[in-house]
Amino acid sequence: MTTSTNSGVGVLNKASEIIDALQGGPATSAEIADLTGLPRSTVHRLALALERLRLLSRDRQSRFVLGPRLGELVVEACRDPLLAVAGPVLDRLCDETGTSARLYRRMGSVRVCLMSAEPGIEARQTESAGAAFPMKSGAAAQALLAWEDPDQLYQGLLGAQFSAAMLAGVRRQGWAQSVHGRPATIASVAAPVRSPNNRVVAALALSGPAELLARRPALSYGRTVMNAAVRLGQELVR
Repeated sequence: MTTSTNSGVGVLNKASEIIDALQGGPATSAEIADLTGLPRSTVHRLALALERLRLLSRDRQSRFVLGPRLGELVVEACRDPLLAVAGPVLDRLCDETGTSARLYRRMGSVRVCLMSAEPGIEARQTESAGAAFPMKSGAAAQALLAWEDPDQLYQGLLGAQFSAAMLAGVRRQGWAQSVHGRPATIASVAAPVRSPNNRVVAALALSGPAELLARRPALSYGRTVMNAAVRLGQELVR
């Protein structure tokens, strides 16, 4: 794997290749080395350095994943009217449903949590805010991708856990849903947030225990999330 740009500084190019490799999901040092073609010792040394900088972190299996600092940088770079008006909408959605409410924005091949409201906690930059996730699974990823142009759709579906038919259903219904975990314990429902020119700029999502959100979560909460996403989009016009 090679990076899309060359900084002219070898160590930065290698670090960028490691970060690029993790956009597809968690990986061990050996797996990153296979993906990038870099020596395992180099991958291990640079990954540890990136971890200290919080550009990488570890999952429960000690695999490397994209770190919180990447998402925090995105959040800082994306200060805009959306974040200024999102808090009350997320708080209300969380209160209405008793589940976690989160706002995501797509940044290339990852979705970044911009803001999160948890039951009993006002919407703030909580520990969920700044977290980055691959655009390959989850209701929020579907809501962010479904209205993209054909080329973006094709690229987004490569290796995804959802299909073109599922995204067609998202466009038809206006919401996306995902039930995951082994056994299926977590469910999420998401809807697109649109700018005044009708462009999808974010996704508003609920996430919680599957037994709370119901077996087919969108049947219970799809309309609620859609209405909240519409309200948030309307706030951008004011």
